[in-house]
Amino acid sequence: MTSPRANFSYPTAIRFGAGRIAELGEACAAARIRRPLLVTDRGLAALPVTARALEIMEAAGLGRAVFAEVDANPTGANLEAGLAVYRTGGHDGVVAFGGGSALDLGKAVAFMAGQDRPVWDFEDIGDWWTRAKPEGIAPSVAVPTTAGTGSEVGRASVLTNEEAQEKKIIFHPKILPSVVIADPELTVGMPRMITAGTGMDAFAHCLEAYCSPHFHPMSQGIALEGMRLVKTALPRAVAEPTDLLARADMMAAAMMGAVAFQKGLGAIHSISHPVGAHHHTHHGMTNAAVMGAVLAFNRPAVEAKIEAAAAYLGIGGGFHGFAAFVDGLISGIGLPIGLTALGVKEPDLDRLAADARRDPSCGGNPVPLTAENMRPLIESCL
Repeated sequence: MTSPRANFSYPTAIRFGAGRIAELGEACAAARIRRPLLVTDRGLAALPVTARALEIMEAAGLGRAVFAEVDANPTGANLEAGLAVYRTGGHDGVVAFGGGSALDLGKAVAFMAGQDRPVWDFEDIGDWWTRAKPEGIAPSVAVPTTAGTGSEVGRASVLTNEEAQEKKIIFHPKILPSVVIADPELTVGMPRMITAGTGMDAFAHCLEAYCSPHFHPMSQGIALEGMRLVKTALPRAVAEPTDLLARADMMAAAMMGAVAFQKGLGAIHSISHPVGAHHHTHHGMTNAAVMGAVLAFNRPAVEAKIEAAAAYLGIGGGFHGFAAFVDGLISGIGLPIGLTALGVKEPDLDRLAADARRDPSCGGNPVPLTAENMRPLIESCL
C-alpha cells in the first residue's frame, strides 16, 4: 500500500505525498518568493536531505542561501541572528525546513522581517498581535522533516526568552505559512527517539484539544481522528522507519493536532513549556513524561469524554483502559514516564509552578489551574 497523495487547503495550501519536495521551487513561486532563505537547525543542515532541498532551490533559480543557527529550543538570540542574515542577504521570504524548532524559527524570521518592535511585543496575549505591521511580514513555505509539532500549519512560533527563562508563544494570523510541502519521505531518516518524541507531541496536541472545554466541534472531530492515527501509526513508524504509510499517517496526525489545538491546550503543555525552558528537555518527550499524571488530574472533568474516545479508538475499559493505553504507548516506543526518568533533577517547583500558571495553555485545561493545585500537580509528574 502506498502513501496517500492529495492537494488540500486546511488551513493553508498543502502539497502532501511522497516525493513532493521536488515541487519546492513551484511552492516558492506560489508564495511569490524569489530569494528565499532556508532556515533549518544545525544537525539537519549537514544531512543529505537538506542538500537536496538546496539543490532543488538552486535549480529553480532561487539560490541556496541557508541559516542553521537554531537551537533545540529556539531563542530570541537565534531570531536576531537569523534576521541579520535575512536582511543582509536581501531575501524576500523563508523556507522553514526541519522539525518544530526550525519551523518556529523560520516562521518567526519571516514574521519579524519588517517589524520595528521587539518580538516579545507580539506574545499571544489578548490583541497584542494587532501591534504588528502586516506589510512587514514576509511569506514562508514550510517543509516539515518530523511528524509532531504541526508547526507547518500553525499561526504561532514558540521562542525562549533567555532573560526571563520562559518560553513565549508569538502569535499572528499571518505567521501561517503560505504553502506546506508534507513529504513523508523526508521523515524516514529521523532517529528512533525523535520519531517517538515528536509523535507523542502530536498525540498530546490531539488529546488536550479533545479534552479542552472550549467550543470548537471541527477541532473536536479532528483531534479524535488524530489520536486514532497516532495509535495505529506511531508504533509502526518507530519499529519500521521505512514504512511510508505509517510516516504519512503521522505527518497527517501532526498537522491535525496543530489544527485541533485552536480549541485549546492544557496542563501538559503549560508544564512542558517551563520544564523545557529551564531543563532543556525535548518538548515531545516532556509532554509524554507528564501526560499520565495530567490525565489523572483532569479525570473528574473529562471521564465521559475519555470513555467516548476510548470506544472510538477501540480501547476497552473506559477511562482506566485509556490511561493504561497511554502509558503502554509511551513505554512501548521507548520513552520515559515521569520527569525524573526524563532527567529533570532537583527542579525549582515553585518557579516551575509560577511559570506554568502564566503559560497561555493553562486556559484550556478542563480542571482550572490555580496557585493551590499547580505545584502538587507538577510534583505528581516527577
